[in-house]
Amino acid sequence: MSRKSALEGHIKDKLQQQDILLMSHIVLGYPSLQANREVIRAMVAGGVDLMELQIPFSEPIADGPTIARANQAALDGGFKVREGLAFIREVVAAFNIPFLIMTYTNILMAYGVERFIDEVADIGVKGLIIPDLPLEQAQAAIEQCRAKGMDWIGLMTPTSVDERLGKIGAAADGFVYCVARRGVTGSKTSFDEHVGAFMHRCRQATPVPLAVGFGVRSAEDVDYLKGKAEIAVVGSAALDLFDQAGAAALEPFFRGLRG
Repeated sequence: MSRKSALEGHIKDKLQQQDILLMSHIVLGYPSLQANREVIRAMVAGGVDLMELQIPFSEPIADGPTIARANQAALDGGFKVREGLAFIREVVAAFNIPFLIMTYTNILMAYGVERFIDEVADIGVKGLIIPDLPLEQAQAAIEQCRAKGMDWIGLMTPTSVDERLGKIGAAADGFVYCVARRGVTGSKTSFDEHVGAFMHRCRQATPVPLAVGFGVRSAEDVDYLKGKAEIAVVGSAALDLFDQAGAAALEPFFRGLRG
């Protein structure tokens, strides 16, 4: 059964002020933690409501070329999980938005799943997004997150049948991450009736807010999602812009996404 989490309550409170929220994504250590600080500051100034902090992994199977390259560059630069957790503690204390951690199962396994969840919950992280750990194998981690007041964010994909969406939706806490199309992050998504039909199926499957990612790159994309989802997730587009123009370009970019 789903429960009403603090994160879900925060999202619904914010939706009293604006018709859709923005969630951004950064890769820790790319190109450096100092650059991450500048990026986070610019994104928050630009109106980002929530933020995914990705702990880099050598085989990020859900990520396309932009984010996969950033993962590898961070690892090549010597990124360590322990250093990343210290950085997360710093930014959670410094910025008044919910931060979530996105990473892959092997990172948790190598660190120790229980130890990892305990530490990041104590830091103040609001949720975990682990795309390669199926619901059925995540039950112990989900229960531990709930006990610590943190949410395990489930993922819904267009290839899932309604029964599968229903199971994920019934177990959902905080919000559900809806993958707008097949494939990996970064490629252009056509926000059309196919995405709309998928969003309708997701809406029928769960009462919690819906976040949509994979291919959200423009104000037009965000506008399409208004009324269909509560959160638009912008990852690769922001990273591409950072690579081209630096952190300062991100504040006006995110302001512009609200139309």
